[in-house]
Amino acid sequence: MNPKAYSVSLDKNKLQLDVIHAFLTTSYWSPGIPRATVEHGIANSLCSAAFADADGAQVAFARLITDHATFGYLADVFVLPEHRGHGLGAAVVHVLLDLPEVRAMRRLMLATRDAHSLYERMGFERIENPEPFMQILRKNIY
Repeated sequence: MNPKAYSVSLDKNKLQLDVIHAFLTTSYWSPGIPRATVEHGIANSLCSAAFADADGAQVAFARLITDHATFGYLADVFVLPEHRGHGLGAAVVHVLLDLPEVRAMRRLMLATRDAHSLYERMGFERIENPEPFMQILRKNIY
């Protein structure tokens, strides 16, 4: 039996912004991100989080940036180090991917430096032809 029990929620009112901001500000993809930027991103995205049943502490997070019709970009997925190994990363992503509006989207994307195999198990594929894709990458914004 797993000594740690968790629950996953889509309720933004349960999100613990201090936890989310503290993790993201030290992550490789958003170092130093301002709290206001995190709040604004959450307000305009679909979000899921995992919480420890014992004390209600938030231990994982995922965010889907979307037009709510055709496109979604999965971002800011994390599990706090002391809670890894319980499938929580997959759980917070799956709850978003299983939403009816997300299941109907034509394209879902993400970028990762180190979790390709995790996302491949969820149905994501590496882009075979990245040629059509372009970006504007603004370094040192925050």
